[in-house]
Amino acid sequence: EINMTPQTVETLKNGKAAAALLAGGIGAFGIGLMTVLAEASGAIKTARTFLKPGGSLSGKTTVGLLIWLAAWAILGNLWKDKEVSFGKVALSAFIFLALGFLFTFPPFFYLFES
Repeated sequence: EINMTPQTVETLKNGKAAAALLAGGIGAFGIGLMTVLAEASGAIKTARTFLKPGGSLSGKTTVGLLIWLAAWAILGNLWKDKEVSFGKVALSAFIFLALGFLFTFPPFFYLFES
């Protein structure tokens, strides 16, 4: 006997996962941006020194971490019950990640050395 009653199919929402992925890319970009800004400005480099033994790296990574957490919280809240275009989000995350890597590459950030 074949059951011919219609069934409802519930789609899984991917917003939370997409938010986490994109936030990671944004966080990597934030660390790269802090690296370039620290090279461009001695004042920013000094202000980003949160712990003396780590120098300005302590500030770059701390600010990058805060950017990542803020992006994850905001995007996660906005997209928690949504289905988003995961391909577009993944591409955006990859672009942010690639820029973050570029900005932390010494031959690049030395171009902004003050």
